[in-house]
Amino acid sequence: MHTDLLSGLMDDERRLVIAEMTHRTFSKGETLFLEGDRGDSLHIIHTGRVAIRASTPNGDVVTLTVMGPGECFGEQALLSPDSRRTASVVALERVETRVLHGRDFDDLRRRHPAVERFLVDVLAAQVRRLSVQVLDALYAPAEVRLIRRLNDLVRLYGAESNDVIPVRQEDLASMAGTTRPTANRVLKALAADGIIELGRSRVVILDPQALQRRAA
Repeated sequence: MHTDLLSGLMDDERRLVIAEMTHRTFSKGETLFLEGDRGDSLHIIHTGRVAIRASTPNGDVVTLTVMGPGECFGEQALLSPDSRRTASVVALERVETRVLHGRDFDDLRRRHPAVERFLVDVLAAQVRRLSVQVLDALYAPAEVRLIRRLNDLVRLYGAESNDVIPVRQEDLASMAGTTRPTANRVLKALAADGIIELGRSRVVILDPQALQRRAA
């Protein structure tokens, strides 16, 4: 299994961590876990993509981000046996994950303290993600945030998508921390400039380089 999250370990340590992981498969639309569930395991995505969704104070459910191969979620399970899931995770397509249970990791790091580096790297990756989101929220206009999230999805789906990104406008808006009318206005402007084409629950990228320049 290739992921940068394991790159900080020596070969023997990496094999020890991987040996503790179990394999899980989820169908498109299946919920991996719900917000509020007990957090007992970390998932590393092997194939497929998931949406991370959370409830707002007014009862709406919004999409926070989309994750793909090599990324992980559920980090809190490695920190505390009493942790609760802070968001729900839903498979956007067929998904395979490698699962590391908190109790197994605790036992492993007692026997092999060097594997603690894995937890440090996982938490560092989470801090980097959150730092980018905070900076965007504080300093980037809503239009730029939305274009950046769309550009993130282009990188996440890669060449295999044939430049067709399966995303709803309301999900893209919530990922950018803005409203659906703002998302619609920005997307229509990109379409008028020939950068994208809008479809039903999808965005077709016509000019990836121009989109990337707009995201800078």
